[in-house]
Amino acid sequence: MDLLNTLVEKGLRRELPSREEALAVLTTSDDDLLEVVAAAGKVRRQWFGRRVKLNYLVNLKSGLCPEDCSYCSQRLGSEAGILKYTWLKPDEASKAAAAGVAGGAKRVCLVASGRGPTDRDVDRVSKTIGAIKEQNADVEVCACLGLLSDGQAERLKAAGADAYNHNLNTSESTYGDITTTHTYADRVETVRHAQGAGLSACSGLIAGMGESDADLVDVVFALRALDPDSVPVNFLIPVEGTPLAGEWNLTPQRALRILAMVRFVCPDVEVRLAGGREVHLRTMQPLALHLVNSIFLGDYLTTEGQEGKADLDMIADAGFEVEGAGTTTLPEHRGGGGCASACAPSDSAASVSASSDGAGAVSASSDGAGAASARTDLVTVRRRGAGTDLAPNA
Repeated sequence: MDLLNTLVEKGLRRELPSREEALAVLTTSDDDLLEVVAAAGKVRRQWFGRRVKLNYLVNLKSGLCPEDCSYCSQRLGSEAGILKYTWLKPDEASKAAAAGVAGGAKRVCLVASGRGPTDRDVDRVSKTIGAIKEQNADVEVCACLGLLSDGQAERLKAAGADAYNHNLNTSESTYGDITTTHTYADRVETVRHAQGAGLSACSGLIAGMGESDADLVDVVFALRALDPDSVPVNFLIPVEGTPLAGEWNLTPQRALRILAMVRFVCPDVEVRLAGGREVHLRTMQPLALHLVNSIFLGDYLTTEGQEGKADLDMIADAGFEVEGAGTTTLPEHRGGGGCASACAPSDSAASVSASSDGAGAVSASSDGAGAASARTDLVTVRRRGAGTDLAPNA
């Protein structure tokens, strides 16, 4: 297929594909799916070999968020029956993190619900980072605390944080349909705050909220322009009690096409398979390892994930290997930080603003994804790990 040959060549050169090429990946047929996966897999192996980086989430503070993000079970007015608790103490968070590290996680992601941290919250998290680093000096720590104010990223960096996560989630043109209590521009600004402080930026998306193909391409091109070091790809977990509980728009085949498109647009970036993989990819998860080079181990913030041992077995059975603590994740030319000028986007379509064909209300994709059946049996609220007396899943 000429399209795939072109995309592989561009990916090996770190060259940005055209919008038309990215859109075409999303509309390939199921008959061509294995060819799409194989092509994107060549790009993945060029920059990351067969290594899989493991990441582990610790939910420092769960629920009671004042923001109204429609996809989130912790949102303002959420009726989801999730765990709700205030800040974990540093030793509690360190103990939770240790379980993930023991399971093979190279990075621990510290997450707290809320619009953004107060200065006192930054102090709390700084102490938690110190406690984790004291027990596991080599582990990477990524903070995800919401919108950052001036100086907060610098304080987290000084405390030992390695990275900061703040996702764009969806296209700029449809962002207001998902969240009204903050803006897309607020999110972009926080990513830039993190980069300016010398933190490794982590920013990604959520697919399956009813967005169009153009919306997906818009947000991935915007991420390419922001140039984070890691791009987590979440698939909406439709939790009962949230506004998007009825959005079951994904099939395993569509999820794989989305991941392939992200890899072609962001060839040398850590693409992380994040929330919702078990719900939407199901038995096709091993194929996704040919597209991503990073996954979350165990449970998510408010829902349960695949058993940690099953994750490790899947990686081994698919012929991949867990990335060790002594291995640098990113290719040498990225230097662990922002992209060198050689891989700066060469196409003006990579600007952060959405292009006109992604505008308008959120609408279902045209590839038949809306026909996906609801698998509510695969959505289980987390009742173990952080904030409970039960052992975590790692």
